Amino acid sequence: MRRFGQLINVKPDRIDDYDRIHEAVWPEVLSTIHACNIRNYSIFRHGTLLIAYFEYIGDDYAADMQKMAADPKTQEWWTHTDPMQEPLADHTPGSWWTAAKEVFHTD
Repeated sequence: MRRFGQLINVKPDRIDDYDRIHEAVWPEVLSTIHACNIRNYSIFRHGTLLIAYFEYIGDDYAADMQKMAADPKTQEWWTHTDPMQEPLADHTPGSWWTAAKEVFHTD
């Protein structure tokens, strides 16, 4: 199992929309997340900063992320969520969310 932390901003004028849409994530999107070996997925918000945490239990992360990106319902979901978000200034080109370095973990 691998743990992931990711960061992105939510546009200040879209905070309420972003919070509201995540109160009822579409079942098909949740099913795809699960099918792509993502577990324990959470998104936290501090002001405009979104902090995602999830655990990946699969064997091929890149393939699972391609599978997720190819899912039509997930693509539709992203047409709603992506316009609400702004990548961090120092994000890696080609990446939407910025990977966070894990510096501590305990069970």
